[in-house]
Amino acid sequence: MRKNSRLSASQQTPKADTLLLIAVLLLAGIGLIMVLSSSGIMAERYFGDKYFFFKKQAAFFAFGGLLMYACWRLPRVVLYELTYFWLVAVIVLLVLCAFTPLGVAAGGAKRWLSLGVANIQPLEFAKLALVLYLAYFFARKQEMVRTLSVGMLPPFLVTGLLCVLLLAQPDFGGAAFLAGLLFFMCLVGGTRLTYLFGSFTFLAWGGWLLIVQEPYRYKRWTAFLDPFKVAQNEGYQLVQSLYAFGSGKLTGVGLGAGKQKLFFLPEAHNDFIMAVVGEELGFLGMSMIFLLVGFIIFRGLRIALLQEELQDRFTAFGMTLIITMGFLLNLAVVLGTVPPKGVPMPFVSYGGSNLIVSFMCVGVLLNLSQRGRS
Repeated sequence: MRKNSRLSASQQTPKADTLLLIAVLLLAGIGLIMVLSSSGIMAERYFGDKYFFFKKQAAFFAFGGLLMYACWRLPRVVLYELTYFWLVAVIVLLVLCAFTPLGVAAGGAKRWLSLGVANIQPLEFAKLALVLYLAYFFARKQEMVRTLSVGMLPPFLVTGLLCVLLLAQPDFGGAAFLAGLLFFMCLVGGTRLTYLFGSFTFLAWGGWLLIVQEPYRYKRWTAFLDPFKVAQNEGYQLVQSLYAFGSGKLTGVGLGAGKQKLFFLPEAHNDFIMAVVGEELGFLGMSMIFLLVGFIIFRGLRIALLQEELQDRFTAFGMTLIITMGFLLNLAVVLGTVPPKGVPMPFVSYGGSNLIVSFMCVGVLLNLSQRGRS
């Protein structure tokens, strides 16, 4: 009888979402191949090794996979009880990045933090810490979440602090990303719509002032509206991206045979890697990526809906939101539907911080998928 009861109990315990895991590993595998294809020429010219970026990305893949497994198996109470620790940790990282010599300057901004053996981007870890805090806050304060003093001010102040530290780098796009996370978490958390839309109207006005007061930001905005008018200046990267998509047609020019990565499209292995995918794999290759992306988003939202505890539900939604916003914003930028912003394509673009955090988000989702309703 005991054996049968144990078997029935084990059968009722939900298993981890293996379909989500397979889709993520497949997308990340495609990303590794595309990093090799898009970076080989540049890596050989500047580093004498065409596998330079591929080997680094493979190392990030392996480390991210280990962290994904750790988040998968970690007791969720550890994540929840250390919510404020993670928040303070990313604040410290952002301060070190913006105001100390440890911050690595590139392109007129200090968005990377040198740890000796590697550089990390604190913004990526700030996304994770912010979601854990907001999930904790809205779950614990649900009875008062519709009040102004309790339900709105604390999450806005915490997010505002992170955004100010990002603007000090400066990283306007990163601050906008965190504001987007706050908006959608407040939306599902129960904040009054009048408070929410009123405050974000004010924030949008403030963001517009930041754009018009900085000439380079305003030029990016105008370049997005008509990139071919400034094709040799601010619109150059977007124009080259559109040329890549146009060259791909239905089936693409063939893996490794793309021309835009031959120093026409700047940093082709980073934020604009999807342009290389469109050129080399064509409409069919892009469709395959879109299907994987859509499936990953669907499985993440499904895990969130199946959670019985409110904090688990908010956490799963937030982890899915981080990945979803990355997917949508990157594709919107490379297709020219929003102003250019350095948003990497999760699991595909070259870069350790984004890949590692994306894997950690999936690890948390796999963890929660074992606790939801079957």
